[in-house]
Amino acid sequence: MLSILIPANNEAARIGECLTAVLASNLPDTFYKPPEIIVIANGCHDDTVKLASSYIKQAKDNGWQLKVVNLTVGNKLTALNTGDAKAEFAMRIYLDADVIVSRDLIGELHAVLHHDHPVYASGTVVMPIPKTWVSKAYRRIYSRVPFFTHGVPGCGLFAVNQLGRKRWGKFPDIISDDTFVRLQFSPKERVSVLSTYQWPIVEGFANLIKVRRRQNIGVAQIAAQYPALMENDDKTPFSFINILKLMLSDPIGFCIYATVSLAVRIRGNANTDNWERGR
Repeated sequence: MLSILIPANNEAARIGECLTAVLASNLPDTFYKPPEIIVIANGCHDDTVKLASSYIKQAKDNGWQLKVVNLTVGNKLTALNTGDAKAEFAMRIYLDADVIVSRDLIGELHAVLHHDHPVYASGTVVMPIPKTWVSKAYRRIYSRVPFFTHGVPGCGLFAVNQLGRKRWGKFPDIISDDTFVRLQFSPKERVSVLSTYQWPIVEGFANLIKVRRRQNIGVAQIAAQYPALMENDDKTPFSFINILKLMLSDPIGFCIYATVSLAVRIRGNANTDNWERGR
């Protein structure tokens, strides 16, 4: 059946909404055994563990299993490896604690993972409208770049079947776990389902730069350490015509997006070991 792994670092403000959405999922009759959720709290100094544990009874009442693991070290890759070691089922969904799934998503992912070949799957990304004007402007362009309009980005949520999970062993010490997993699969092995999930972007210009810089460093790190994986990259070129169309359709949004990109390039990739999530 299915194990859902949720690494969480100081996610008290978000873990409740994340778990509420997961537990409200419509599960088809193909689930002959209830899914398990494993929340791997890591390095938390807030009420993440307490709040996640408060959902254990609700999960049990819904026929689900919910386990909460508390790690003292704040490291997402350690959390993922710990969750994998404790997971009961070979079919896995890896879910960020700030992601909100729609009611049918888990059922649809479960359905497409049932194949006798390796499968990577994700849902349709929806970026909620941020509060700050600069993030709103950035989102308008970011949601229209080829990475999101083509292929299966899998940011914040990706799923693999048993054969797919065998593509790699433990998660290595890298920045971009989602890119690392996505590129284990060829474009033909990656599947997108119609059901949506909400994946928020950060608020404010400084935080946009931090996160964009982290994303770029993460991809560059994988290209340097695992060059063979880049053969599975199906990134669509951003042609001059498409760039011009974006610029003309939303000059303010394009200006913000371009300024963030330029700021990241100017700052460079120094101090890559001390990146911030930048919420």
